[in-house]
Amino acid sequence: MAFLDLAKERFSVRQFNPDKPVEKEKIDAILESAVIAPTAANMQPHKIKVLQTAEEIAMADQISPCRYGAPLAFLICYDKANTIKRDPLDAGVIDCSIVTTHMMLEAWDLGLGSVWCLAFDAAKAAEVLKLPDNIVPVAFLPVGYAADGAVPHEFHTTYKPLSDLLL
Repeated sequence: MAFLDLAKERFSVRQFNPDKPVEKEKIDAILESAVIAPTAANMQPHKIKVLQTAEEIAMADQISPCRYGAPLAFLICYDKANTIKRDPLDAGVIDCSIVTTHMMLEAWDLGLGSVWCLAFDAAKAAEVLKLPDNIVPVAFLPVGYAADGAVPHEFHTTYKPLSDLLL
C-alpha cells in the first residue's frame, strides 16, 4: 500500500477483539519497525516493554484505563542516559514519538489496530513494571484486531487546509 493511503486509512481503534490474540510474527514485525525507526544521531535510546500475558495485561490496566480490550500493549520508553539533549529539548521523547508512529503504521499494515493513549500514568508504569530510574515511559500503545463495528472518530478525516499549517 502506498504510504499516504496507509496514513489516511489508519485510525485510532478504541474497541478491540479481546479474544483474538496477535500472532508472534506480527508482534515481531511491529518490533522490527521500532528497530529501524530514525532517532537523533541514531542513538536508539528507546526501550519497549511488550505486555501480553494475563499478568502483564493486568499491569497494563493499572497503567491506563484506555486499553479498550486490546490483548497486547506496548510501553515505549527511553533511556535518559542515552539521548541527545539540546536545551531545552531531550530527544528521547521525540525519538519515542517517531518509534511509536512507526509501530502504529506497521500494525495497521499488518491488519491490526492501535491507539496511542496519552491517558497513562508514567510514574505508575515505572512502579508496576519495576523500571530502572533511567528509563522514562513516553507512550502506551494498545494493539490488536479491531472489534466488529470499530470505526474512526467522527473527526478522523477533518483536516486543516495546508495553508493553515505553513508559516
